[in-house]
Amino acid sequence: MSAKLELVPPSPIGDRLRAITASLPPQVQLIAISKKIDPSAIRIAYRHGQRHFGESRVQELDQKRAELRDLPDITWHLIGHLQSNKAQRALDLFDWIHSVDSFKLAQRLDRLAEERDRHPKICLQVKLLDDPAKFGWTIEELWQDLPQLITLKHLDIRGIMAIPPLGLSDDDLRTFFGRARQLRDQIRAVHGDALPLPDLSLGMSNDYAIAIEAGATLIRLGRTLFGDRTP
Repeated sequence: MSAKLELVPPSPIGDRLRAITASLPPQVQLIAISKKIDPSAIRIAYRHGQRHFGESRVQELDQKRAELRDLPDITWHLIGHLQSNKAQRALDLFDWIHSVDSFKLAQRLDRLAEERDRHPKICLQVKLLDDPAKFGWTIEELWQDLPQLITLKHLDIRGIMAIPPLGLSDDDLRTFFGRARQLRDQIRAVHGDALPLPDLSLGMSNDYAIAIEAGATLIRLGRTLFGDRTP
């Protein structure tokens, strides 16, 4: 007797998800940004095939994971600023941390990961333009810290993450994302196998198409998928 197929009812989230994923190149992974989104909406996206979700706060995911414990194959991405005192809990909750923005934080995560015998995937957050609202290494600071970052054996350093300032034109966004790719390529040329950096975490709802043109492999979409969040 053949297995019964589960019918997934249509929904606006499902329709948007299908349209977005159909338009993406095969090397691009969509991360559905579910911060401030009810777990019921996460379930809808999950039923339509989405498995990668992003949250910006450790404590918010702590609550959601309890409600979504029956969905064990979700990959959780931390995309918000991580305070050092929440690093331990972040390692327990998240599979990826995109927002590692200092050597001090990376060192702490490495030490905690060693205690847990884990190798979390991380991105190095870089501040490519002066922006007081953003965290991250400057390019000069990152180059200075790279030799020490290579010594951290319990972190799987996957790539570069960058968030542009608000209000950039499309041409300025192309320049911004292009600088992120250029930085990644320069690091690979210098450090080779020690830092292959296969990923670029770039692009959100209003600029992800431009980010993909520049080589983004991880895009972070919230409003485009889930609609406007309720304050």
